[in-house]
Amino acid sequence: MDPREKHDFEPNVSFDGGDLDCGNGLLLLIRKHIDPMEKGQLLEIRSTEISVDEDLPAWCRLTKNELVSWTKAGKQRSFLVSKGAFSEKQAEAPKPAVVEARVETRPSGLKARTEKVTPPPVPALAVMGMGSWPRPRWMVDAIHAHVEGKLDESAFQETANDAVRLAVAAQEKAGVDVITDGEQRRDSYASFVATRLDNCQLIPLSDLLPLVDHPDEFEAELRALDVPAGDIRHPAVFGLLKRSRPIAGHELDFARTLTERPVKVALPGPYLLARTMWMECISDQAYKSREHISGDIVRVLREEIQDLLDGGAAVVQLDEPVLSEVVFSGIKNKRSFMCGALSESLGPEHELAFARDLVNAVTDGFPQERIALHVCRGNWTPDESVALAGSYAPLAGTLAQMKVGAYLLEMCTPRAGEMEILRKLPEDARIGVGVVNQKTQHAEALEEVSAKIRQAIDLFGRERVWLHPDCGFATFADNPICSNHVSEAKLAVIAEAARRFRN
Repeated sequence: MDPREKHDFEPNVSFDGGDLDCGNGLLLLIRKHIDPMEKGQLLEIRSTEISVDEDLPAWCRLTKNELVSWTKAGKQRSFLVSKGAFSEKQAEAPKPAVVEARVETRPSGLKARTEKVTPPPVPALAVMGMGSWPRPRWMVDAIHAHVEGKLDESAFQETANDAVRLAVAAQEKAGVDVITDGEQRRDSYASFVATRLDNCQLIPLSDLLPLVDHPDEFEAELRALDVPAGDIRHPAVFGLLKRSRPIAGHELDFARTLTERPVKVALPGPYLLARTMWMECISDQAYKSREHISGDIVRVLREEIQDLLDGGAAVVQLDEPVLSEVVFSGIKNKRSFMCGALSESLGPEHELAFARDLVNAVTDGFPQERIALHVCRGNWTPDESVALAGSYAPLAGTLAQMKVGAYLLEMCTPRAGEMEILRKLPEDARIGVGVVNQKTQHAEALEEVSAKIRQAIDLFGRERVWLHPDCGFATFADNPICSNHVSEAKLAVIAEAARRFRN
């Protein structure tokens, strides 16, 4: 499309991006302004950066927004973009409100809890979900509306409380020993932190496609892997990370009002966050390198874990599934989607050492018996054929060096290899064994689950074993792996099998 002298339509919203290019903050500002708008409304983007001439039309094509027109006068450019397809009858608009492009910061530093809560003990052969639970359709709608600025914080939390009540009730009905809040407030198990930390925001994965070397090829790879790039949002860091409100402490506080059973809270691990948050084309506005940003990631996670432990979390679980991508994908010789698809990977030896050091920096000094680590091989789709496969052999040494008191591991699917390899883990650690596969659409037979529990007890001893599905039931809000009914049935069969061995 060639530039014209002036636009034919007035924008609904306008902002000046100055000399920012698409990789250094302009896309974040576009997303900030376009998300709250209605379909068919017009956003004017003012820019003096020449690369935007090519990058912005590419972004529009990939995100299915429409570039209506653009003008050029010297260095000044003005782009008129419709949210979604443009309709002329929707073009009547109020005068634009010009917004200055700037990075906002907020003071950090939360006060510690005045009273510490002692949680109930977690028994041997404890049954638990991994974390996520299928969200009601109205909860998914609320998540989108909240991220897009169309639902205020108070209304969002009230809606989420209702969804959490349903998730907790279903788990208790199934007979689990350790409760989670089902991650009902989260758009996904990891990227939700962008809505809780300062100087970080969620943007659709499709927004980042113009920043990779071959966006069309990468988009095709995502389709082949069954990754809905337009629905899944990715954290983007545009300033120094600060924690001025809890990441998950509010989730814990409400869940504890609903149950007397131990409560577990899952957090994305530091290596996972370093892989998702560090993108050279965006994060380098605030950080020099992935190692540099990891220092602040460790700090905010330690602050959060201390708050969760003080608040009565029986178990804090660190999710590090991307470790599997390290050992089963190599140096990007095979693309995988582990919520870290756009980040760098320097090879297994380097990455495993980096991950180990980050986890140990986060957990150092905390009571290990209340810290768990979860590893799986990908849970963004029920399609087993696109998930990673391989035994724990290349991971066992690194896992054994991490300062955690429990390992919650995918073990039911044949893709995970043999359970015997887990004997290499520390003898004083709890071993959580996946005994049902959340990707299948039926509950496993009681005898099948019982056989896996017997094998785990024979290998590790009854007192060390915890029981759970291989992964969560709805890692991504928009893409649940199975239904509420199937999820409850799978937990119920684990609980029934566990009772056999307790008796």
